[in-house]
Amino acid sequence: MTAPEGAQPRRIVQRGLWFEEFEVGAIYEHRPGRTMTEADNVLFTTLTMNTQALHLDAHFADAQPPFNQRLVNSMFTLSTLVGLSVAQLTQGTLVGNLGFEEFGTPAPVFHGDTLYAETLVLEKRESRSRPGEGIVKLAHTGRNQHGVVVATAVRKALVRLEPTA
Repeated sequence: MTAPEGAQPRRIVQRGLWFEEFEVGAIYEHRPGRTMTEADNVLFTTLTMNTQALHLDAHFADAQPPFNQRLVNSMFTLSTLVGLSVAQLTQGTLVGNLGFEEFGTPAPVFHGDTLYAETLVLEKRESRSRPGEGIVKLAHTGRNQHGVVVATAVRKALVRLEPTA
């Protein structure tokens, strides 16, 4: 189907949510998930100068109970958990992260695991010091392909209000 002759089609640009669009109590499911590969883990770990052998040394990690294999770097897991939410929640509407109140890794992530994320909007309020912006408190949960919670994070983000016409 095409636009009527002479008419320009309406263009829709993908973006995150304006402050007003965040619904307190709603859970946003972020798809697709992200499979964590060995190459991802080694690259992230070495880029961040983390020399932890549990991430880099297969021989060492294989001999360490209770997992007896390399673990995906927890900071890579956190970055991916938040990153999975960007397209749906904050792409183009985020001013900046204000901080993380909590971060947990209740179960390990291994090479080949797929991380799926969801975000619960805990609260929001307009900024008292920055007109046109609001603060949103978000609880992110990451589950592996088996539904096991492998990462949690609570953060506050500064988000733009919808521009007025």
